[in-house]
Amino acid sequence: MRTIFHIDVNSAYLSWEATRRRREAEQHPDIETAAEPDLREIPSIIGGDPSRRTSIVLAKSVPAKKYGIVTGEPVSAALRKCPGLVIAPSDFALYSEMSHAFKAILREYTPVVEEFSIDECFLDMTGMQRMYPDSVKTAHDIKDRIKSELGFTVNIGISSNKLLAKMASDFEKPDKVHTLFPDEIEEKMWPLPVGELFLCGKSSADKLMRLHMNTIGDLAKADELSIRAILGNKTGSMLWHYANGIDETPVAAEHEAPKGYSNEITFDDNITTWEQGDKVLLHLADNVSARIRRDGVKASCISVTIRGNDMKKHSHQRMLDAPTDGTSRTYETARELFRQLWDGHTNLRLIGLAMTQLDRDGQQQISLFGGETDEKERSADKAVDALREKFGSDIIKRGGMLGSDIKVRKR
Repeated sequence: MRTIFHIDVNSAYLSWEATRRRREAEQHPDIETAAEPDLREIPSIIGGDPSRRTSIVLAKSVPAKKYGIVTGEPVSAALRKCPGLVIAPSDFALYSEMSHAFKAILREYTPVVEEFSIDECFLDMTGMQRMYPDSVKTAHDIKDRIKSELGFTVNIGISSNKLLAKMASDFEKPDKVHTLFPDEIEEKMWPLPVGELFLCGKSSADKLMRLHMNTIGDLAKADELSIRAILGNKTGSMLWHYANGIDETPVAAEHEAPKGYSNEITFDDNITTWEQGDKVLLHLADNVSARIRRDGVKASCISVTIRGNDMKKHSHQRMLDAPTDGTSRTYETARELFRQLWDGHTNLRLIGLAMTQLDRDGQQQISLFGGETDEKERSADKAVDALREKFGSDIIKRGGMLGSDIKVRKR
């Protein structure tokens, strides 16, 4: 029988921000943050500026949850529920650092680690019995080590497959280890509301409850063909199997290589001029091509997407005569596509850029025209990348980069 762990950071973004603040307070006891309460112990959220209608709740503390605050709702709505709510801004550089440290510890216990998200992983502990004969004790050791060394807590679920391990990790929180083996399904999982089954969305749960299937056990005991008729063949079969604890999905230690690289920006204020649009495109080209260069690949297709106030997206793409990883070439192609796509009058709320059709063999066709110029631009790109890697992304900006007069929120 397989042994699978699912490890999930408790309130990751909030925990990581609280951990950072605690460390700063320990290093500098004279600063004001030393007297601040732990964000995890008070009504608090990670969110944006409440004066902006686009700001949402990214994470919430357990005390905030008691006020009915939910992830994804507007920050302004959360404040109406809890006027004394503490709001901490997001810091994705911090989250990346904490995630990396968390996953580095997990890889010390098994080579088979699947990164399910920034704050959760599956571990295949099958075959590790000689080193770790007691899986529950090992899970406690991992949990306690993360808390001691990194300063935040995790939940760990243990089972014979990924589904049951994930369901187990969602039991009582925080800082807990739970098992959910096949012989425990009837006692521990079947009494739960059907909507708590992994991947059972609100629509599916509503359909099932209308037919008096209120618990996971009700769904498990139903006829599979009937469930497929209600929810559709694919969803119905999947949820029926999950309700019965059936899942043969392997723990995938390696991620599938990305099929493309993209970025888009949504604006708080409309884009109304070509100059503004060009600044955004240069920013996007710089961002996306830097990621392409970092991963050592090139792209043969550039595409640009826009969205106006009608909320409809429109896009154009172009195949290149040779793959590229260069910022200048990406920007110039995107700029031409942008002029084909936009009439210059419609207000824009979003601009996106993507680089696809990737070339991973490291070869690039040499152009008969401008070869020396291409090589100079490539050297300049590499120099910019090196400076940013050493001193941070804000150390250098290209001429004409996104101006401070354009208010954005990036995705």
